[in-house]
Amino acid sequence: MLPYFIREGFANLRRATFSAVASTSAIAVALVLVGVFGIVGYEASVVSEMLREQASQMEVFIEQDATDDVQEALHARVQTMPGVAQTEFISHEEAAKIFREEFGEGASAFEDPTFLPASIKIEMAPSHAHPDSMARAADVIDGWRGTEEVVLNRDLLTRVAQNRQLINAIGLSLGGIVVLAAVFLVANTIRLTIYARRLLIRTMKLVGATDRFVRRPFLVEGIVQGFAGGAIAGGVVWGLYRLFFQQIDQTPLSLYTELLFFGGLVGSGVLLGWLGSYFAARRFIQNIELH
Repeated sequence: MLPYFIREGFANLRRATFSAVASTSAIAVALVLVGVFGIVGYEASVVSEMLREQASQMEVFIEQDATDDVQEALHARVQTMPGVAQTEFISHEEAAKIFREEFGEGASAFEDPTFLPASIKIEMAPSHAHPDSMARAADVIDGWRGTEEVVLNRDLLTRVAQNRQLINAIGLSLGGIVVLAAVFLVANTIRLTIYARRLLIRTMKLVGATDRFVRRPFLVEGIVQGFAGGAIAGGVVWGLYRLFFQQIDQTPLSLYTELLFFGGLVGSGVLLGWLGSYFAARRFIQNIELH
Protein backbone atom coordinates (compact mmCIF):
# COMPACT_ATOMS: atom_id res chain seq x y z
CA MET A 1 0.00 0.00 0.00
CA LEU A 2 2.91 2.34 0.58
CA PRO A 3 3.59 2.89 -3.16
CA TYR A 4 -0.07 3.84 -3.57
CA PHE A 5 0.08 6.46 -0.81
CA ILE A 6 3.29 7.92 -2.24
CA ARG A 7 1.82 7.99 -5.73
CA GLU A 8 -1.39 9.63 -4.51
CA GLY A 9 0.57 12.15 -2.46
CA PHE A 10 2.50 13.33 -5.52
CA ALA A 11 -0.71 13.25 -7.57
CA ASN A 12 -2.33 15.57 -5.04
CA LEU A 13 0.55 17.98 -5.52
CA ARG A 14 -0.04 18.02 -9.26
CA ARG A 15 -3.81 18.42 -8.90
CA ALA A 16 -3.52 21.43 -6.60
CA THR A 17 -0.32 23.14 -7.64
CA PHE A 18 -1.29 26.52 -6.20
CA SER A 19 -2.11 25.06 -2.78
CA ALA A 20 1.12 23.07 -2.78
CA VAL A 21 3.14 26.18 -3.64
CA ALA A 22 1.34 28.14 -0.92
CA SER A 23 2.06 25.48 1.71
CA THR A 24 5.68 25.10 0.65
CA SER A 25 6.14 28.88 0.68
CA ALA A 26 4.63 29.11 4.15
CA ILE A 27 7.01 26.45 5.44
CA ALA A 28 9.98 28.16 3.76
CA VAL A 29 9.11 31.59 5.20
CA ALA A 30 8.58 30.16 8.66
CA LEU A 31 11.88 28.29 8.60
CA VAL A 32 13.75 31.32 7.24
CA LEU A 33 12.56 33.22 10.32
CA VAL A 34 13.60 30.35 12.57
CA GLY A 35 16.94 29.97 10.77
CA VAL A 36 17.82 33.67 10.88
CA PHE A 37 16.91 33.84 14.54
CA GLY A 38 18.96 30.71 15.20
CA ILE A 39 22.03 32.19 13.47
CA VAL A 40 21.69 35.47 15.36
CA GLY A 41 21.27 33.62 18.64
CA TYR A 42 24.30 31.42 17.92
CA GLU A 43 26.53 34.39 17.08
CA ALA A 44 25.31 36.22 20.18
CA SER A 45 26.23 33.21 22.30
CA VAL A 46 29.68 33.06 20.68
CA VAL A 47 30.32 36.74 21.45
CA SER A 48 29.00 36.27 24.97
CA GLU A 49 31.29 33.28 25.48
CA MET A 50 34.30 35.26 24.25
CA LEU A 51 33.52 38.05 26.69
CA ARG A 52 33.06 35.51 29.47
CA GLU A 53 36.46 33.97 28.75
CA GLN A 54 38.09 37.41 28.85
CA ALA A 55 36.31 38.32 32.04
CA SER A 56 37.20 35.00 33.69
CA GLN A 57 40.90 35.84 33.58
CA MET A 58 42.92 37.54 36.29
CA GLU A 59 46.61 38.32 36.64
CA VAL A 60 48.81 37.97 39.68
CA PHE A 61 51.75 40.39 39.72
CA ILE A 62 54.77 39.13 41.65
CA GLU A 63 56.94 41.27 43.92
CA GLN A 64 60.05 42.65 42.24
CA ASP A 65 62.44 41.25 44.83
CA ALA A 66 60.87 37.78 44.87
CA THR A 67 63.41 35.02 44.27
CA ASP A 68 63.02 32.35 41.58
CA ASP A 69 62.08 29.82 44.24
CA VAL A 70 59.32 32.08 45.57
CA GLN A 71 58.01 32.69 42.07
CA GLU A 72 57.94 28.97 41.29
CA ALA A 73 56.27 28.17 44.60
CA LEU A 74 53.64 30.83 44.02
CA HIS A 75 52.94 29.55 40.52
CA ALA A 76 52.65 25.96 41.74
CA ARG A 77 50.31 27.02 44.54
CA VAL A 78 48.08 28.90 42.12
CA GLN A 79 47.82 25.83 39.89
CA THR A 80 46.46 23.75 42.78
CA MET A 81 43.62 26.16 43.54
CA PRO A 82 40.09 24.83 42.93
CA GLY A 83 38.52 26.19 39.75
CA VAL A 84 41.75 27.14 38.01
CA ALA A 85 41.57 25.91 34.40
CA GLN A 86 45.04 26.96 33.25
CA THR A 87 47.86 29.32 34.14
CA GLU A 88 50.70 31.05 32.33
CA PHE A 89 53.85 32.34 33.97
CA ILE A 90 55.26 35.53 32.41
CA SER A 91 58.84 36.40 33.37
CA HIS A 92 60.40 39.88 33.46
CA GLU A 93 61.87 39.33 30.00
CA GLU A 94 58.61 38.05 28.50
CA ALA A 95 56.71 40.98 30.00
CA ALA A 96 59.22 43.38 28.39
CA LYS A 97 58.79 41.65 25.02
CA ILE A 98 54.99 41.92 25.24
CA PHE A 99 55.36 45.57 26.23
CA ARG A 100 57.48 46.33 23.13
CA GLU A 101 55.05 44.49 20.82
CA GLU A 102 51.99 46.28 22.16
CA PHE A 103 53.41 49.80 22.37
CA GLY A 104 55.69 49.68 19.32
CA GLU A 105 57.67 52.88 18.94
CA GLY A 106 56.31 54.18 22.22
CA ALA A 107 58.25 51.48 24.05
CA SER A 108 61.52 53.12 22.99
CA ALA A 109 60.95 55.77 25.68
CA PHE A 110 61.97 53.09 28.20
CA GLU A 111 65.54 51.94 27.77
CA ASP A 112 65.09 48.98 30.06
CA PRO A 113 61.45 47.81 30.21
CA THR A 114 62.47 44.89 32.43
CA PHE A 115 61.17 47.03 35.28
CA LEU A 116 57.86 45.29 34.51
CA PRO A 117 57.11 42.69 37.17
CA ALA A 118 56.77 38.98 36.51
CA SER A 119 53.19 37.77 36.63
CA ILE A 120 50.91 34.74 36.47
CA LYS A 121 47.89 34.81 34.17
CA ILE A 122 45.01 32.71 35.46
CA GLU A 123 41.99 31.47 33.55
CA MET A 124 39.19 30.14 35.70
CA ALA A 125 36.98 27.19 34.75
CA PRO A 126 33.39 28.04 33.69
CA SER A 127 32.08 26.58 36.96
CA HIS A 128 34.11 29.17 38.91
CA ALA A 129 33.92 32.08 36.45
CA HIS A 130 31.52 34.07 38.61
CA PRO A 131 32.07 37.45 40.29
CA ASP A 132 31.84 36.09 43.85
CA SER A 133 34.00 33.01 43.24
CA MET A 134 36.73 34.93 41.45
CA ALA A 135 36.71 37.72 44.03
CA ARG A 136 37.23 35.17 46.82
CA ALA A 137 40.06 33.50 44.87
CA ALA A 138 41.71 36.89 44.28
CA ASP A 139 41.51 37.75 47.98
CA VAL A 140 43.12 34.41 48.90
CA ILE A 141 45.99 34.82 46.41
CA ASP A 142 46.54 38.42 47.48
CA GLY A 143 47.52 37.20 50.94
CA TRP A 144 50.18 34.76 49.75
CA ARG A 145 53.90 35.34 49.99
CA GLY A 146 55.38 36.90 46.86
CA THR A 147 52.12 38.43 45.62
CA GLU A 148 52.24 42.16 44.96
CA GLU A 149 48.81 42.67 43.40
CA VAL A 150 45.94 40.67 41.89
CA VAL A 151 44.20 42.37 38.95
CA LEU A 152 40.60 41.32 38.33
CA ASN A 153 38.03 43.13 36.21
CA ARG A 154 35.10 42.62 38.57
CA ASP A 155 32.83 45.15 36.87
CA LEU A 156 33.23 43.47 33.46
CA LEU A 157 32.67 40.03 34.98
CA THR A 158 29.49 41.21 36.69
CA ARG A 159 28.15 42.84 33.52
CA VAL A 160 28.93 39.76 31.42
CA ALA A 161 27.14 37.48 33.89
CA GLN A 162 24.10 39.76 33.92
CA ASN A 163 24.06 40.13 30.13
CA ARG A 164 24.33 36.37 29.60
CA GLN A 165 21.24 35.85 31.71
CA LEU A 166 19.42 38.60 29.83
CA ILE A 167 20.45 37.22 26.43
CA ASN A 168 19.31 33.72 27.40
CA ALA A 169 15.95 34.99 28.64
CA ILE A 170 15.34 37.12 25.56
CA GLY A 171 16.53 34.33 23.26
CA LEU A 172 14.21 31.74 24.78
CA SER A 173 11.25 34.12 24.70
CA LEU A 174 11.74 35.30 21.13
CA GLY A 175 12.65 31.80 19.98
CA GLY A 176 9.43 30.42 21.43
CA ILE A 177 7.38 33.16 19.75
CA VAL A 178 9.05 32.54 16.37
CA VAL A 179 8.52 28.77 16.58
CA LEU A 180 4.85 29.16 17.61
CA ALA A 181 4.28 31.64 14.78
CA ALA A 182 5.91 29.23 12.33
CA VAL A 183 3.77 26.30 13.46
CA PHE A 184 0.61 28.43 13.34
CA LEU A 185 1.40 29.73 9.84
CA VAL A 186 2.15 26.29 8.44
CA ALA A 187 -0.79 24.57 10.09
CA ASN A 188 -3.29 27.16 8.86
CA THR A 189 -1.95 27.11 5.32
CA ILE A 190 -2.10 23.31 5.13
CA ARG A 191 -5.53 23.33 6.72
CA LEU A 192 -6.80 25.61 3.95
CA THR A 193 -5.36 23.36 1.24
CA ILE A 194 -7.04 20.30 2.74
CA TYR A 195 -10.31 22.19 3.17
CA ALA A 196 -10.24 22.99 -0.53
CA ARG A 197 -10.30 19.23 -1.22
CA ARG A 198 -13.16 18.38 1.10
CA LEU A 199 -15.27 17.11 -1.79
CA LEU A 200 -12.56 14.62 -2.77
CA ILE A 201 -12.27 13.46 0.84
CA ARG A 202 -16.05 13.10 1.10
CA THR A 203 -16.14 10.99 -2.07
CA MET A 204 -13.40 8.69 -0.77
CA LYS A 205 -15.25 8.18 2.50
CA LEU A 206 -18.49 7.45 0.67
CA VAL A 207 -16.87 4.52 -1.12
CA GLY A 208 -15.70 3.05 2.18
CA ALA A 209 -12.23 4.52 2.74
CA THR A 210 -11.20 4.76 6.41
CA ASP A 211 -9.98 8.00 7.92
CA ARG A 212 -6.44 6.60 8.17
CA PHE A 213 -6.48 5.54 4.52
CA VAL A 214 -7.67 9.00 3.42
CA ARG A 215 -5.14 10.77 5.61
CA ARG A 216 -1.96 9.00 4.50
CA PRO A 217 -1.63 10.57 1.01
CA PHE A 218 -1.96 13.98 2.67
CA LEU A 219 0.85 13.06 5.06
CA VAL A 220 3.08 12.17 2.09
CA GLU A 221 2.14 15.47 0.50
CA GLY A 222 2.97 17.37 3.70
CA ILE A 223 6.35 15.63 3.99
CA VAL A 224 7.24 16.52 0.40
CA GLN A 225 6.18 20.13 0.90
CA GLY A 226 8.12 20.29 4.17
CA PHE A 227 11.25 18.90 2.52
CA ALA A 228 11.02 21.43 -0.31
CA GLY A 229 10.31 24.30 2.08
CA GLY A 230 13.18 23.29 4.36
CA ALA A 231 15.61 23.06 1.43
CA ILE A 232 14.55 26.51 0.17
CA ALA A 233 14.85 28.01 3.65
CA GLY A 234 18.26 26.40 4.15
CA GLY A 235 19.50 27.86 0.89
CA VAL A 236 18.18 31.35 1.69
CA VAL A 237 19.59 31.38 5.23
CA TRP A 238 22.95 30.01 4.03
CA GLY A 239 23.13 32.70 1.33
CA LEU A 240 22.26 35.50 3.76
CA TYR A 241 24.77 34.18 6.27
CA ARG A 242 27.58 34.02 3.73
CA LEU A 243 26.73 37.48 2.42
CA PHE A 244 26.77 38.93 5.92
CA PHE A 245 30.22 37.54 6.70
CA GLN A 246 31.57 38.79 3.40
CA GLN A 247 30.44 42.30 4.32
CA ILE A 248 32.13 42.25 7.73
CA ASP A 249 35.17 40.32 6.41
CA GLN A 250 34.98 37.61 9.07
CA THR A 251 35.30 33.82 8.94
CA PRO A 252 31.89 32.08 8.92
CA LEU A 253 31.01 28.76 10.50
CA SER A 254 32.82 25.59 9.54
CA LEU A 255 31.45 23.57 6.62
CA TYR A 256 30.40 20.78 8.99
CA THR A 257 28.41 23.20 11.14
CA GLU A 258 26.81 24.77 8.07
CA LEU A 259 25.77 21.35 6.74
CA LEU A 260 24.44 20.42 10.17
CA PHE A 261 22.42 23.63 10.32
CA PHE A 262 21.13 23.13 6.76
CA GLY A 263 20.15 19.55 7.59
CA GLY A 264 18.38 20.79 10.71
CA LEU A 265 16.26 23.21 8.66
CA VAL A 266 15.36 20.49 6.14
CA GLY A 267 14.48 18.08 8.96
CA SER A 268 12.42 20.78 10.67
CA GLY A 269 10.60 21.40 7.39
CA VAL A 270 9.74 17.71 7.05
CA LEU A 271 8.51 17.65 10.65
CA LEU A 272 6.42 20.80 10.19
CA GLY A 273 4.91 19.47 6.97
CA TRP A 274 4.06 16.14 8.56
CA LEU A 275 2.60 17.63 11.74
CA GLY A 276 0.61 20.26 9.86
CA SER A 277 -0.82 17.70 7.46
CA TYR A 278 -1.54 15.20 10.21
CA PHE A 279 -3.53 17.50 12.48
CA ALA A 280 -5.25 19.40 9.66
CA ALA A 281 -6.25 16.23 7.80
CA ARG A 282 -7.35 14.49 10.99
CA ARG A 283 -9.63 17.34 11.98
CA PHE A 284 -11.28 17.86 8.61
CA ILE A 285 -11.60 14.18 7.73
CA GLN A 286 -13.38 13.49 11.00
CA ASN A 287 -15.70 16.50 10.61
CA ILE A 288 -16.76 15.95 7.00
CA GLU A 289 -20.38 14.87 6.82
CA LEU A 290 -21.37 12.14 4.37
CA HIS A 291 -24.99 13.20 3.78
